[in-house]
Amino acid sequence: MMHGYVQVYTGDGKGKTTAAMGLALRAAGAGLKVYIAQFVKSEKYSEIVAFERFSDLITCRQYGSGCWLQGEPSDEDIKLARSGLEAVRRILAAGGHDVVVLDEANIASHFGLLSAEDLTALIDIKPPGVELIFTGRKADLQLIERADLVSEIREVKHYYQKGILARKGIEN
Repeated sequence: MMHGYVQVYTGDGKGKTTAAMGLALRAAGAGLKVYIAQFVKSEKYSEIVAFERFSDLITCRQYGSGCWLQGEPSDEDIKLARSGLEAVRRILAAGGHDVVVLDEANIASHFGLLSAEDLTALIDIKPPGVELIFTGRKADLQLIERADLVSEIREVKHYYQKGILARKGIEN
């Protein structure tokens, strides 16, 4: 790609990670190399299983000890998130990937595992041809202002409110 942009998917609605994973799949279909860093998460979600089929083009790594969205992060959570941030810095510096996704980076920032400055600093070191994508609720205003594309996904209605839990292949 001649020029890569910065995208942010945020908001309280379902679909932020799904949008980024769809973009990753589309990029791989076009022969682009993708790196996905999942913050906070540690479970083997269905998208990870699917991406294993594209291991020559898509690399997905997790930097979390669980999928919590409340309370205080542990020292281990912070350590893992910092490790993910360093991995993304190395990936950007190496220049071998066309698309870099930081899944749930906004939540990691909101809960203090990373800072908004950590995330915006990645924009500063992003090579010109790399598409850089941040997902997660509660995107910091600094990141929103620096991004080229921001989509806020708003929940209008969700079957979770009726007690329906995450379903394999649909939500996880």
